[in-house]
Amino acid sequence: MKLQTAALAATGMLLLAMLATSCSKEKKTEYATAKVELQDISTSITATGTIEPVTKVEVGTQVSGIISHIYVDYNSVVHKGQVIAELDRTNLQSELVSAQSNLSNAQSNLNYQKSNYDRYKTLYEKGLVSANDFENARLGYQQAQAQVRVQQQNVQKARTNLGYATITAPIDGVVLSKEVEEGQTVASAMTTPTLFIIAKDLTDMRVIADIDEADIGGVREGQRVTFTVDAYPDDVFSGNVTQVRQEATTESNVVTYQVVISAPNNDLKLKPGLTANVTIYTMERSGVLVVPSKALRFAPSPELLQDDEKIVDCEGESKLWVRDGKDFKAIAVTTGISNGNVTEVSGVSAGTEVITEFSVVAAEEGGKQQNSNPFMPGPRNRNNQKSGTGNSNSNNKATK
Repeated sequence: MKLQTAALAATGMLLLAMLATSCSKEKKTEYATAKVELQDISTSITATGTIEPVTKVEVGTQVSGIISHIYVDYNSVVHKGQVIAELDRTNLQSELVSAQSNLSNAQSNLNYQKSNYDRYKTLYEKGLVSANDFENARLGYQQAQAQVRVQQQNVQKARTNLGYATITAPIDGVVLSKEVEEGQTVASAMTTPTLFIIAKDLTDMRVIADIDEADIGGVREGQRVTFTVDAYPDDVFSGNVTQVRQEATTESNVVTYQVVISAPNNDLKLKPGLTANVTIYTMERSGVLVVPSKALRFAPSPELLQDDEKIVDCEGESKLWVRDGKDFKAIAVTTGISNGNVTEVSGVSAGTEVITEFSVVAAEEGGKQQNSNPFMPGPRNRNNQKSGTGNSNSNNKATK
């Protein structure tokens, strides 16, 4: 009898302990909210590019020879027509003299052939020479005329080549590169050797950015651009898209397109060749209503409703949810652009408090609360079972 009484007492105490544990771990659902606000929103793409002058000219030479004088150096400011280098003129001058001599000989031959032609023409008209002799005299005269024209062109070419021995600046600008030194021999064969590179205006620069094929569809001329360079990490430079080039470049199976971006450089901080980290704003809206993007993905779950809560839904492709008393009420909205974090909406008033997400909170002994996800397995109890299932089994065993 005493043993039965002790067993009943132990069972009662266990049941009370289970009930206390169950009551101490009552769960409830909490909802996070955010307000519909007026903000500026934009979408953008990023890329890298290279800074270069808008106008850059490579100065070369069309004749071969030895560089006898160089009058400029790196960073020299030059003006159009200014002499910047000279080649040795000895051989070029000899070629001009030779061409002039050949022209003189051709001219003398022409004078003789003309006199001979005039004489044969007079005799032919009097019937004193045959037609064949007259035609030969005329042919000799015509060939002498052609030879003079050839020699005149040779003289002009030799004079032009002599002029090419003087290298002048084709534009106003700054010398970026000097490829030769005095005494160096340059040979003009199939390609023109580059002697200098001159930038027209270093206050007017541009960025050539490589845009991935997945992003090029959103790039348009006139779009705002910001970029930074490693040389000035705290400075943000601005410009605009001035050209979207149609030619594609493929490297390592990656297709990119070149986009030209203006880069004003009044303070001359930007230098040719710097790498620019570019942000192109493909779409911008100012003063529009936005909500956190996750608010558009939220929907109340009937399984998490309390007994006195209900869902009031509506028709619409995109919805925002608000609390109307204890009810969940849907508001149909139209969405616009999104930057991933926030999305433009219409059909709702500014200041409306919308639900963005929910969390399940367990109230434990001692007033502590613990957030939990209802879709994740709960902690295990002393019987190595899930907490929710363990409580149910303990209650069933106590009832039995």
